[in-house]
Amino acid sequence: MPSIIGQLWEAGLISNPGVFRSYLQYTGLDTSLKAGEYTLSPTMSAIEISKAIQSSISAEITLTILPGWRLEEIANSLPTSGFSISPDEFLQAVRIHPEGYSFSSCMSGDSLEGFMFPGSYTFLRETTMVEILPQVLMNFEAQVNSELRTGFNTQGLDLCQAVTLASIVQREAVLDEEMPLIASVFYNRLNSGALLASDPTVQYSLGFNQNQGSWWTNPLSAQDLQVDSPYNTYVYQGLPPGPISNPGLAALRAVAFPAQTPYFYFRATCDGSGRHAFAETYTEHLANECP
Repeated sequence: MPSIIGQLWEAGLISNPGVFRSYLQYTGLDTSLKAGEYTLSPTMSAIEISKAIQSSISAEITLTILPGWRLEEIANSLPTSGFSISPDEFLQAVRIHPEGYSFSSCMSGDSLEGFMFPGSYTFLRETTMVEILPQVLMNFEAQVNSELRTGFNTQGLDLCQAVTLASIVQREAVLDEEMPLIASVFYNRLNSGALLASDPTVQYSLGFNQNQGSWWTNPLSAQDLQVDSPYNTYVYQGLPPGPISNPGLAALRAVAFPAQTPYFYFRATCDGSGRHAFAETYTEHLANECP
């Protein structure tokens, strides 16, 4: 308690540390001080300040975007984050086509899917979506630097195509170290004219699975693989019309600097490690199937 009172006095928030300490001890509030960050003002009375620092509710809260989340998953995290922004309000705000960003001209639809850069963002509790969006989008601009953009161009992709492919790699990979290998498989398929045949694009097409309580249906049925959606890469050739998730830096780097391999196939290994077995031919791919 003495250190807290000293900080309040040094900040000019209380005029008499001894009196303030006596008040806290007399009222019993000295045993319930909460660690945290608070917005206090010299205009507040000692009683108002003492009540304010009983609350563990911080003036600042954190928005966390995990790599591979789709917009709806970010929205669903808001009620437990401390923001007063509702999931519906968030989704309405991100269903836009913003101007003035490097990705504005190549966006295929009115959605920020793919460009809400993963990470942790700290905001004041009362921050609005109008204030949140520019910070997240400008972080995308900062993280996707000239080195990455040159890498995308070297691979023959514009920025939005690269983010789309990275969003698929992000959902396919479990381990960051395998992302360049997975990217190489998709480049090999694209360059040969083969279907990408990526399960996450089907999952994105299907949307929310009520029975599983998930946006990523697993396992997929043979019927699922035939869903008629431009995002379904089992049905439509080439890249889908836009990203299927918000990829992190590792996936973006894998697309900019893929491994050079002869692989056309990969599947999860049987040891539960999250690793994949890669194959050049379909016969080899079948041989990698778990017993």
